[in-house]
Amino acid sequence: MEIPVFTIDAFTKVPFKGNPAAVCPLTHELSVDVYQKIAAEMNLSETAFITRTNPSDSFTTGSRFSLRWFTPATEVNLCGHATLASAAALFQHEKNVNPVLVFETRSGDLSVTRQGEGYAMDFPLYTPTKEDPNGFRDVLKAAVGNHPVQDVYLCSNTKNLLIRLDDSCDRSVLTSLKVDPVALQSSETSGRVMGVIVTIKGSPVEQPGYDFFSRYFAPWYGVPEDPVTGSTHTILGSYWSKKLNKKKMLAYQCSRRGGELELEVRDDGRINIIGQAVTVLQGTITL
Repeated sequence: MEIPVFTIDAFTKVPFKGNPAAVCPLTHELSVDVYQKIAAEMNLSETAFITRTNPSDSFTTGSRFSLRWFTPATEVNLCGHATLASAAALFQHEKNVNPVLVFETRSGDLSVTRQGEGYAMDFPLYTPTKEDPNGFRDVLKAAVGNHPVQDVYLCSNTKNLLIRLDDSCDRSVLTSLKVDPVALQSSETSGRVMGVIVTIKGSPVEQPGYDFFSRYFAPWYGVPEDPVTGSTHTILGSYWSKKLNKKKMLAYQCSRRGGELELEVRDDGRINIIGQAVTVLQGTITL
């Protein structure tokens, strides 16, 4: 069996930046075991598998598809950059003729619309709950050390802990964090936290135009640090929209690769996440 595969860098227009995802368009479903083995072989934060929901459709003519995402360790419920990469694979390589694609996923229907040079994803908006930092003392220590913390929020939907560093911390503090994935994973074993977001408010002095910066660590999913994470911005968008009193924001995830996301918080309880994508590899998996 031969399976086409693309490696696409999402949330960037420059190769080798943003977040790479592997995308496999499939003519039929495969077993979970095969999906997981392919994802482990690709060894990226996510590998996406696209299948047609209507057998009479092709990847060129169809507008609805099934989409699943796997890390090297497990299947996940929501992934932004691999959704963006999947849409880019269909639009750019399969020459899909539709202006909007709908993906049926574990998180419901997710639509992706062509928008200028990029793509706008219609995602759920998750509102996190403010927490007592003392309840997460070990996680905070492992993630940010002794740096001052302003807010701690938990999103129960995604099991992500949001840590906002104090406004006295500039971007260099965020980028210089050295998080030991083993220590971070060991700091929380109850299952209530499966990922840690560290964020700071944007500064007009540092890279004017960005409303906030973030990094994301998810060793519980086999991902020590995710370069640019669309799904965490379903939480960050909700949090910062309230703090900044803004509906439209520009975000930058400042991992080593780095990536930019445009956000539009909507009144219907959802969020548009907009980004670009570039293909860096096209090939075939032989099974």
